[in-house]
Amino acid sequence: MNPRYAHLATLALLLTGCRPHDFPQYDASYREYAYVTNGASNTVTVLDVVNVRLDRELAVGQSPIAVVASPIRPEVYVVNAGAPTGQGSVSVINAENNTVAATIAVRRLPVSIDIDSTGNVAYVANSGSNTISVLDLKARREIALIGAGEEPVAARITPDGKTLVVANRRGNSVSIVDPAARSVRSVFEGCPGAADAVILPDSTKAFVACAGGHQVMAIALARSESRPDGRPAQADRLEAFMNVGRAPVHLALKPDGGELFASNSLSDSISEIVTSTDDVGGAYMIGEYPVRGLVSRDNAMLYVGDLSSQYVTVYSIDDGKRIPDSQGGSIHVGDGPSALAFSAAGHLLFVVDSRSADVAVVRTASRSLFTMLPTGRAPNAIAVKAFKVP
Repeated sequence: MNPRYAHLATLALLLTGCRPHDFPQYDASYREYAYVTNGASNTVTVLDVVNVRLDRELAVGQSPIAVVASPIRPEVYVVNAGAPTGQGSVSVINAENNTVAATIAVRRLPVSIDIDSTGNVAYVANSGSNTISVLDLKARREIALIGAGEEPVAARITPDGKTLVVANRRGNSVSIVDPAARSVRSVFEGCPGAADAVILPDSTKAFVACAGGHQVMAIALARSESRPDGRPAQADRLEAFMNVGRAPVHLALKPDGGELFASNSLSDSISEIVTSTDDVGGAYMIGEYPVRGLVSRDNAMLYVGDLSSQYVTVYSIDDGKRIPDSQGGSIHVGDGPSALAFSAAGHLLFVVDSRSADVAVVRTASRSLFTMLPTGRAPNAIAVKAFKVP
């Protein structure tokens, strides 16, 4: 066994043997797994969340880069970027037995995936072909192809399913797509290096990070229903450009939709934005090269992965400041934390460490490291799936 893996396995065994009393008590039929894509191994590492241990490593397609869990069935979908000049694919993992059940061909260099609220339709951004693949997840096939701007890197579907928001990185633009018509409805220019997008829970507004600059774009989305005063329905419109820090690469939205946080990678800071008014509440120093944020289910804490470090830093949303190190504000993890996910119960935070090739398991109650679990090479994304077996 690799000496590093042996050390991690020993540490996991010791810590797991001392599991705290406040861990959830699971029913015998309950299953929960975390899935980590390993870009340089062409694999997915499967972690058993219930027992906090490595379950297995699955071979998928070439260069897996993104992963999402189905909201309705025990399935997980892995985006495989493939070779730069070749076709990409989506691997369908059956979570009940953790095997690859199917592979869906998409287009060149897919990099992201989102699923609508029905759980039956997925949208894959193909950065190498300037398109969005529409997938029928029940039939496990591509059913449509939608043109986008140059190098789409994020495609997000609104909760009501009526709008698809696409961030076009090289096009420095945002495409607003009508999923029913499968056509572009609006295009908004002037967002250099468009990198990430989030949508409010009520589907009224989208925010896009302009990573090539220092702004976040706010777009009011079209409303098709009739207004009480009889006026025409609202069209998509640019609402604001908000100044944040340099190179905002990721947006973390509170579950209640009231605020979002931009990770300003070249400013070592986060910016807090009030979504109802588009006001930037302030910028706060957070850590070395922040690239990913995740807000707790109770809307109280923001966890930030600082890529050029071995730390996740914690920001108290209610207090409007970073938590002091003496109170668990800097959590020591592996090298290069780049992706984050909570367990279903929220008692654990999984931190994907891209350079040390492991996952740090953090107890959220104490904001302390619980254990480390190994992954494949160059891990880059994570999704958690919980379900019950018959």
